[in-house]
Amino acid sequence: MADIPEELVELERSAEMTRAKLAGLTGEAYELQWARWREAAATFHAAVAEYAGREDVSMSRYEVEQAAKRAVRHEEEDPAG
Repeated sequence: MADIPEELVELERSAEMTRAKLAGLTGEAYELQWARWREAAATFHAAVAEYAGREDVSMSRYEVEQAAKRAVRHEEEDPAG
């Protein structure tokens, strides 16, 4: 797995936790939570773009994003984690 900053993994984890809270919501509660998720996802994507744009980073924005998502998925699937 590619080495990416823990900050990016934390931002993706936060966005996913925010998205998961949409389950079962309707109406205004859904709309408010959806806005929170959209903000969390935008924060994650901005951090990914900033990191991928650095001169010392050889991975593309897409590769950085996917590495963070894989790291979060791997944690969720690990029963010992």
